[in-house]
Formats: sequence, structure tokens, C-alpha cells
Amino acid sequence: MARLPKLAVFDLDYTLWPFWVDTHVDPPFHKSSDGTVRDRRGQTIRLFPEVPAVLERFRGLGVPIAAASRTGEIEGANQLLELFDLVRYFVHREIYPGSKVTHFERLQQKTGVPFSQMIFFDDERRNIVDVSKLGTEWCYLHLCPEWNESSNPNSRTRDICKGPSWTLTSSPVEEPHLRHKTTGNQEGIFKCICKLLKCICV
Repeated sequence: MARLPKLAVFDLDYTLWPFWVDTHVDPPFHKSSDGTVRDRRGQTIRLFPEVPAVLERFRGLGVPIAAASRTGEIEGANQLLELFDLVRYFVHREIYPGSKVTHFERLQQKTGVPFSQMIFFDDERRNIVDVSKLGTEWCYLHLCPEWNESSNPNSRTRDICKGPSWTLTSSPVEEPHLRHKTTGNQEGIFKCICKLLKCICV
């Protein structure tokens, strides 16, 4: 029998959607008559395109899902989860500033799931480093440019990296009003995560 994680934990900014909710868009958000989600200025807000399929896949596998975000825009982040109809996927939401070690410790207390049986998806190396020390499986979604981390500020590749030895790429999102964009022909995050699940199953 394949072993799946007992809890999948997702960051929000640059993991579910291609922006920082406290910087690149303007809350409050609303859903317009045509069904699109927009911010206060009327700009269209979108998820990374494969996100609903990824979350549905985890739910279909019976893997509970939680959110762990250190954004200071708590109300706006929760509002987007509701407007995109993603709340139904999350059994727990830890959304507040601070080290993600705190987020995970609270998730462990609430769920009883050992850290070693959680998998964590995040785009910031500092969070991956902190949480990996707890023994959590991790998946680094790298969206360039990251001016505080990337050695190649001209890169626009969004990669999924599990450990140092291999990299998987996801599909791009283009939003002209967002400061950071991805380009190029890349493989979908849904296919990548299916591959990742195969790799971590024993």
C-alpha cells in the first residue's frame, strides 16, 4: 500500500496565487457579475491555473489540506479563499505573521499528525528551511525573480523542487498588472505534484 501524507500544507502568496496579497493587490476583493474576482481598483485577480485541480486531487486521495501563511493581510487572504471557493478544501487555516514553525506547531496540536507525515508547499526558502527542521517533507515552489534569494534576477521560471537533486516546472501565469510574472512553456503543477506524490510514496 502506498503511503501518502496525512496532511498537505499550502502557503498562499506565490503558491496558490501569483502575488503578495498585502503588496501587489488592493483589498477588499469582490466577485463581479461575470464571475471574476477583482480587487478594490477593479483589477482581475486569478489563481495559478492548476490550483483547484491540485486541491481536488489531494481531497480525492483522502489527504486533508491546511493553509499556512505569514501574510499580514489576514482578512484579504481569507476573503480570496472564500471568493475562489477554496475554503471547502481546507480543514485548518493558520494565517498570520511570524515564523511558520509556529503555524506548523499549531497544526500539529490541532490535527495530531506528526511533522514527518506532513508535506509543505511554499515559495520561500526561509520557510522551507525552518519547517524542514521539524522533519516535514517539503516542496519548494520557486518563482523568480526573487530579489532577496535568486542568483539570476532575469529568470522567470516557476519550479517545483523536492530536495537538491531534481526539479519540476509548472505552467505560467500572465497578469500585466502584477509586478512579478512567469513566462515560457512549462509543465502543469498538477502533473508535477502527481509525480511528487509518486516519489514520496513508499
